[in-house]
Amino acid sequence: MTETPSPLRRALEPLLRGFTRMHRWVYLRSGGRVGRRMTGPVTSLLLHTTGRRSGERRSVALAYTNDGDAFVVVASNFGGERPPGWLLNLQADPHAHVNIGRRSVAVTADVLLPGASEYERVFEVANKANGGIFERYRATMSRPLPVVRLVPDRR
Repeated sequence: MTETPSPLRRALEPLLRGFTRMHRWVYLRSGGRVGRRMTGPVTSLLLHTTGRRSGERRSVALAYTNDGDAFVVVASNFGGERPPGWLLNLQADPHAHVNIGRRSVAVTADVLLPGASEYERVFEVANKANGGIFERYRATMSRPLPVVRLVPDRR
């Protein structure tokens, strides 16, 4: 059963989205020198995808954690009912790049949905690294909450 987002949460969402846009801008403009730890103890990466309709490069700053060699992000969209655009882009073309600070890595996305063999383990890794926020989001959402492993390419 899903809960209706609180009025406070609905009021904060535009601020969160604005902060995310500013975070991406700073991360890009500084060449990765600023941005990886801009959100306190949570580490951030820049994910660069190809727009599924436009074919243009799209970039977004996301909280991440490591799972072995892979980088893990959660397609929470701040707990919203619509999936984030970057997830739809990765589903159309799983090849992407990430910036971790000043380092650039080519990756291939492995989208995990509830029911996949690794889903719960990887979800818990991401949830723990982010203070339990994804579990709180999952409790209020009716859509499945995908977890994405960004696996470095071995070319």
